Amino acid sequence: MQTFFARIGMLAGALVAFGAVSTPASAADLRVCADPDYMPYSNKAGAGFENQIAAFVAKAMGSKLVYVYSTTRGPGGFDQFVHEQLYAKKCDVVMDVPYASDNVLTSHPYYISSYVFIFPKAKHYDITSMDSPILKDLKIGFEADTPAENGLKIRTLILHAVPFDSADSPSGSPTEILDAVGSKVAVGVTWEPAVGYFLRNRPQLAVVAVPNSRSQGSPEQYAFPMAMGVRLGDKATADRLNRVIDAHKAEITTILARNGVRLIKPSDLAER
Repeated sequence: MQTFFARIGMLAGALVAFGAVSTPASAADLRVCADPDYMPYSNKAGAGFENQIAAFVAKAMGSKLVYVYSTTRGPGGFDQFVHEQLYAKKCDVVMDVPYASDNVLTSHPYYISSYVFIFPKAKHYDITSMDSPILKDLKIGFEADTPAENGLKIRTLILHAVPFDSADSPSGSPTEILDAVGSKVAVGVTWEPAVGYFLRNRPQLAVVAVPNSRSQGSPEQYAFPMAMGVRLGDKATADRLNRVIDAHKAEITTILARNGVRLIKPSDLAER
């Protein structure tokens, strides 16, 4: 699946050869790469949390916000989007990438969130981790090509699991896995920032963070620090972003909370 969720898996850089140093076209501009129709992240109406954070950052910088819109869900997925937009110097910032990405220069992290289990509250499932025994008896929906898929494979839970490629096309939506919970699958596993915006209208669903733990073997990672990304070598833009992030953490956190993004504290990243 070539989706936003694949951003979590893009930790091996494929674009180093395209890492030419660049500064914004104008010191007064903040040129942002964005998807024109992919809520809850961004859309042309400016309703996504990436839009709202970009607007705040630009204002804090005293810059003009300029969007360069292109789908993140075409052939080649998010990596191709970064190559054709950011590294083609059509824009200068991607608002939401894993902090550990090495095919872009990342800002300081501005939030940490996690994968979550989602299931009907009425079922009272005892689910606290990927090792919860009840998962062996439940049909599980998961976002393909993500840490959730790897965790299911390790435990052979993949044998009774259903993959979702909900964002492979511009018409897809993260709501697809939510709509399937309770009908096509008993429990879903997905990236919380992708669905938090929509969960506000689904109070019947329980949401449990997937911990970075494993009963046997090495711990697995399901919580990730997220950052803004610029071209490799573009330290000037990264420094501008870092100054805003460091000075306005409370305001950025408020924007995320307003959009249903559940935040994880750094201490929660330890094995539980």
